[in-house]
Parts: sequence; structure tokens; C-alpha cells
Amino acid sequence: MDIEKVKSKVIALSDIIIENEEYLTDLDRAIGDGDHGFNMAKGFNKVKDAMNDDYKDLKTLFNKIAMTLISNVGGASGPLYGTFFMKFAQAFDGDIELDKNSFSKAFSDGVDGVLMRGKAQVGDKTMVDVLYPVAEALKNDSSFEEILKIAQEKMEKTKEIKARKGRAAYLGDRSIGHIDPGAYSSYLCIKSIVGDLND
Repeated sequence: MDIEKVKSKVIALSDIIIENEEYLTDLDRAIGDGDHGFNMAKGFNKVKDAMNDDYKDLKTLFNKIAMTLISNVGGASGPLYGTFFMKFAQAFDGDIELDKNSFSKAFSDGVDGVLMRGKAQVGDKTMVDVLYPVAEALKNDSSFEEILKIAQEKMEKTKEIKARKGRAAYLGDRSIGHIDPGAYSSYLCIKSIVGDLND
């Protein structure tokens, strides 16, 4: 997948986040500050605009996404998503083509960055509950269909988990019964990207 194709996929990813702004807001209103949808839509509108620019390589492109999210997405999501894309970008050095192997390496590096930045683990009811299993599935060369299934199952499973991180952790047992908004936005990103990698 060349840079122009990657840019079109980033636009598609941005669109799915923007389209789900209201639902993400509803999820966050139940267990958080209620601003996840607004913040994510704001950030990815800017990311979408940034895809009008030219990029010499994938590292430059993904670094631009990282900095755009860090500077435009409020709350915890901006630094976490920004860190993901910053570490993702570092897997490419002058590369202009993206394939499944390079995507797997970059994705794993991105997840490592989120783990380091957010200090969350699987089972804490965060985006990590989706991102980490997907990184492992990519390393195991699972099919894109399997990866999408894993992402959806792990996202839905956050409904059963008591939050141990972030604002939702203050709710204790009352956080059970609600899907984590960060897990859902991560699922949307994976759903968009994984589907696109099949193109």
C-alpha cells in the first residue's frame, strides 16, 4: 500500500470516528467526562485535513497524525492516541510502502507506547483491552477476519469489567455494564484499518 492509499485509508478512519461522535459521547457520559466523542471527532477532523498535504514517507505521515492528535484532542485520549501514532511512525524509516508485516510491527510498537504512557493493563477497562490482543493476533499472523472478531469481542467484554483506570475507576462497581469509550474508539479504528488492509 503506497502513501496515497494510506492517506485515503486514514481519511476513512477519520470518517468513522467522526460519524460515531454522538455514540462515543454517550458511552463516555455514562462512566467518564462525556467528552470523548467530541474530542476524538475534533482531532480526526484535523487529521483528515492533514491528509491534503504531501508526505515524503510513512514516518513523516504518521508523525503528523501523532502531533495533530496530541495538539487537538483533549483529555487522556490525545496523549494516548498521539503516543500510539508516534511509536507507530518510528517503525518506518524512509519507507513509502505499508504491508502486513510492517503494519504488525508498527502496531505492536504503538501499543507498547500506550502501555508505557497510560500505565494500564489488560483488564483495567481501557483501550488496552482491545489494542493489546489485536497486537498479539497480528504477531501471530492471524487473518484480518480473526483480528476484527477479536477486536469486537474484547471491546464488548469491557462492558463486564470494573474500571481500574481513569475517571471510570471512581465509579467502582457502577462502571460495570458500560462499554469503555476508549475501547470502542480503538475498535472503530481497527475495524476501519483492518477492513482497508484487505483492499
